[in-house]
Amino acid sequence: MTKDNSATIIKPDDIKIDDLCVNTIRTLAMDAIEQANSGHPGAPMGLAAAGYVLWTRILKHNPKNPDWPDRDRFVLSGGHASMLLYSLLHLCGYDISLDDIKQFRQWQSKTPGHPEYGHTPGIETTTGPLGQGFANAVGMAMAERHLAARFNKGADSIVGHYTYMMCGDGDLMEGISCEAASLAGHLGLGKLICIYDANKISIEGSIDIAFSEDVALRFKACNWHVISVGNGNDLNAIQTALEESKSRTDKPSLIILRTHIAYGSPNKQDTADAHGAPLGEDEIRLTKKRLNWPADKKFAVPAKALAVFRKCLITGEKAETAWKQKLGEYTKKHPDLANQWVNALSAYLENDWADVLPQFKPADGPMATRAASGKALNSIAGSIPTLMGGSADLAPSNKTYLDDFSVFSRDNYPGRNIRFGVREHAMAAIMAGMFLHNGIRPYGGTFLVFADYMRPAIRMASLMKLPLIYIFTHDSIAVGEDGPTHQPVEHLAALRSIPRLIVLRPADATETNEAWRQAIISSNAPVALILSRQKLPVLDSDQTKKAFANGAYILDDCKETPDLILIASGSEVHIALSAKEELTRKKIRVRVVSMPSWELFEKTSQSYKDSVLLPQVSARIAIEAGLSMGWERYVGNRGLMIGMENFGASAPGNILMEQFGFTSKNIIQKALTLLGKS
Repeated sequence: MTKDNSATIIKPDDIKIDDLCVNTIRTLAMDAIEQANSGHPGAPMGLAAAGYVLWTRILKHNPKNPDWPDRDRFVLSGGHASMLLYSLLHLCGYDISLDDIKQFRQWQSKTPGHPEYGHTPGIETTTGPLGQGFANAVGMAMAERHLAARFNKGADSIVGHYTYMMCGDGDLMEGISCEAASLAGHLGLGKLICIYDANKISIEGSIDIAFSEDVALRFKACNWHVISVGNGNDLNAIQTALEESKSRTDKPSLIILRTHIAYGSPNKQDTADAHGAPLGEDEIRLTKKRLNWPADKKFAVPAKALAVFRKCLITGEKAETAWKQKLGEYTKKHPDLANQWVNALSAYLENDWADVLPQFKPADGPMATRAASGKALNSIAGSIPTLMGGSADLAPSNKTYLDDFSVFSRDNYPGRNIRFGVREHAMAAIMAGMFLHNGIRPYGGTFLVFADYMRPAIRMASLMKLPLIYIFTHDSIAVGEDGPTHQPVEHLAALRSIPRLIVLRPADATETNEAWRQAIISSNAPVALILSRQKLPVLDSDQTKKAFANGAYILDDCKETPDLILIASGSEVHIALSAKEELTRKKIRVRVVSMPSWELFEKTSQSYKDSVLLPQVSARIAIEAGLSMGWERYVGNRGLMIGMENFGASAPGNILMEQFGFTSKNIIQKALTLLGKS
């Protein structure tokens, strides 16, 4: 077995100080949770030994610079065990004080109930919903492999770190962990190491009431290297397992660590009671006595223990200094690559990156916006080397394949096309992990109807303000013959309900170009591109490029104040334009507004909104082949919405659009009735 010479095997004469360090983690967790009267003490107490070994003897990190690019990443997938992580961060010297620990779960504290990226120094990703962190870690490991393959040149290596995660029984019960583990094994992500907290307890009791599979066999079947450690407090065994895992660079590793939830608690160890509730003052007193700890002292951090943890400040700074020296030498030898490296980490965009976007004209003929999206994506891929992604086994339909680049695989990590397989949920969370790693701008595609499978990960990305790009095609009942199972109805409303997520539903190829422009320049919010299966005419409008970024704009207007405003998104914009022609012949003044994005429109000034929707014009009709929920804010009390109020059906798309009222004839009839001219 290959050993990491930088690690130090624990000697017998270190046992006393090691116990002191491990129990410092346990007691900090107990005390913080008790003071908050809320939290999960069991897992932090059971995992304290593993956390101690990993963070002080294995993990490459610099508490003075949590964002050091070549640090090892650590993900606590079971985010409810957050006091384990907060204790380690404080003890190792990150910018988390003992007062922050005392403010666990309190208003505006640095130590919220579950770890939050961007809120607490040293937190790599927001975790809590079980399984999300597992897939995030897979994404981080994929990013590391890609960047290492792209930038490392033999001995001139600037990318050389591992991704570690801790997960529990609950994480492995969630389907997303199966999806992500399957892909990780398939890709041979040898620098991904997972410590599985096998404490055999869930909220409802022993896990055997719902979970009896052979985890080792499952992961071996997924091409993982599996190690079992029977005693979760055996520091030597834990370190040896971690070192062995580091040596197996051909496949990811799972360390099955048999732990005891609430270790040390006389009455609550190995019980469900310790999972999600404070131990109580009496039980904490008894536990501290069993751990040879001052029973009545709260938030105690022995100087000897702190000195051990704070060595991380020295080793971390030395490691980063050595890396910076290596980077300096690398820069001299490979100046062009070094410049690309800096650009990748800073998300730098060349000023002319969008100049290569294709120019679409009405004479080009009708084109599905998914096809236009594929052309736009391929046009900019060469200008944005960090752009990397794929589809959940739907690349030919989603038009997400980068034609000039190869496939990312265990044999070709430089590739930029990712075959995610039919794993929508994992795909979305992996995308988040790739971005969080830094150096990658991920995108991922599937049919809009399957956004439901991705929703938890989209929500987490929105919470973290990650500018991920989701490509959703086949956007309405116009999908046609596949029927209601594949026809999104409520999905636009569902996506729009997620705070921060920017939803863009372009009406034609030119708007699709502009949608991609907005997606790329977004820096603190994910973007969902909603694209058609069916072909749509290319609009002849000078306003699109000028005003698309406002989320809504006047596409076609009348010379005087309109009698009626038609508002639409996507393919329904064309139906609105057709209806306007007939209504104009009937001497009705009509304005047509294309509204590809509520979110962008809401960011504009009130004066701009009023200039588009004209408060004095109360006769408004919104047209969208989706749930009408939410459109009332734009049509007002007098206006109306032509939308879907039920599921679709199986028939050709044009027939469905007609049968469900998405025709110019129906718009005209509704308009005449609304205006009292029917």
